[in-house]
Amino acid sequence: MATLSGLTMQELETLSSKAIAAKANAYCPYSKFRVGACVLTKTGEYIAGANVENVAYPVGTCAERVAFGTAVAAGHQDFKAVAVATDITPGASPCGMCRQFMREFTPPSFPVFMYDGQGNYAVRTMGEVSSPFIADSLFHIAACLRTVGNCSD
Repeated sequence: MATLSGLTMQELETLSSKAIAAKANAYCPYSKFRVGACVLTKTGEYIAGANVENVAYPVGTCAERVAFGTAVAAGHQDFKAVAVATDITPGASPCGMCRQFMREFTPPSFPVFMYDGQGNYAVRTMGEVSSPFIADSLFHIAACLRTVGNCSD
């Protein structure tokens, strides 16, 4: 059976589709930056999350932390992979806070699949994920909003 980063193709397909679908549940009225995430537990459960903003920006929660937090609250602490989906190209890397949060439960070899708005992905390990979410990412969002009204078009 073919595998990618230790996942079967069926696992990867399910993981990606759940992360992409989770974007629809994002609450992001301020930034319009939708993020969906899905974590696959070692027991085979898929747990999705979406970003939840608050007018007081530091109070919001990223999709990755929603997914991992929900999984941990359900009793999971062993994971196979995570997928993160955004509407931008290239897809966004988890922010520093999310990387720190995920690293609490994952080894450096843990695969992180990052999906863009067209469903293309890059995969890195936790040890390799070093492209931070930076100001340029926000400039890209602003350009999307000026051009098409929102980054999901």
